[in-house]
Amino acid sequence: MNYATQNHIGNYQPTRTETTTAIAPTVKRVHTMDAKTKRCKRSAERQAESRTNSDVANGFLKSTFLPKLKTEQSVQAYKEIVKTERDFYQSLSKLTEHYGIEPMQTQIHGYPYNIALAMWDIETKLERTHLNWDSLRLVKDNKKTFLVIEERYDTRTTLYYIPIIPIFKMLNNPKRKKTAQLLVSVCSYLYHIADIPYYRQENSYLYLMYEMMTDWVEQDDEMDETESYKSELRQAEQIGDKIEQKLFNRINLQLFKQRLNNFKSLDEFDQECWQLACKVFELFMEYRTTSIFKNAPISEQDPDNDDYDNETIGMEKYISFVADTKGWLYESLSDSINNEFNEYGAMAEPTISKCFDGSEITATNLDFENRLFPILNDLCGLLNEYKTTVK
Repeated sequence: MNYATQNHIGNYQPTRTETTTAIAPTVKRVHTMDAKTKRCKRSAERQAESRTNSDVANGFLKSTFLPKLKTEQSVQAYKEIVKTERDFYQSLSKLTEHYGIEPMQTQIHGYPYNIALAMWDIETKLERTHLNWDSLRLVKDNKKTFLVIEERYDTRTTLYYIPIIPIFKMLNNPKRKKTAQLLVSVCSYLYHIADIPYYRQENSYLYLMYEMMTDWVEQDDEMDETESYKSELRQAEQIGDKIEQKLFNRINLQLFKQRLNNFKSLDEFDQECWQLACKVFELFMEYRTTSIFKNAPISEQDPDNDDYDNETIGMEKYISFVADTKGWLYESLSDSINNEFNEYGAMAEPTISKCFDGSEITATNLDFENRLFPILNDLCGLLNEYKTTVK
């Protein structure tokens, strides 16, 4: 898996209805022709009496009369269809108004084709015009029928691991100290407000992974590289603790604007860091208390939930501060993470649902995620490239 880059982690057929062909027995009545009566003194024959054709009686036998119960059921079914259509189009009206969509006129078509066509039309338009649209569902409960929209931020199977050792090196480089201080303000916002996990926190996912790597090195037989491995682990621990102390100090948030205004770019790297910091400061001003986990799936927010899916990669596992993204330690760490993630079936991602059931629709959206995740991606890129691109 690439880190802060793209990487992939690990018919209905209708039942044929049996057709019964009713064979009505041929019922014929034998009628005797009336004899012609001759009268004295008159030779004119009496007009034959007209009789109803015997086959007319057969029409009665071929008719089907619905039982009273079946008729009542048909009426009830018709009423349910009418109510379903009415609820659906009321819900559709709310949805199209909310998203600013002009729906296709489908009422002229019969049920259920009209509903299927309307949903296809809305799905097509939402997919084309709304970045975060994920799914459209038709829900029918005991009371009404309504539409539910799900919006999701696509993380594209990316690991958002922010390395802090490059910042430590910048702080000890006189040429980059101002740049490092600006990035410390950026990371302090991510640490305190966006609530991104830090790998030295004992309840974090990466803390457990680093502990596992330490156990492996200590239990393995001594090799020529063993001391080098232990040195990387000590460095990750010591530098991690020092940088966390800086991030923990909220003075970095108070000085954020001042550092931005006083910053002077010396080269392209500095300019890119300043531009990124400007974007983060805008988020800081607009979302003063918003966590990156605000729209995490409900089951992830509450692991005790009965619907908690253990086959899903939680957001806290692929978003975190990390020691570094270079060297033996990280290569071994990333191999273990990839092996674990390959056992999962999906990734938890920021998601919101909107029910158009007549209740008030909250003005929630994924604007915060749409802006923050690309920033994390750019920040990881700058810090990953620092050692090789900056002299």
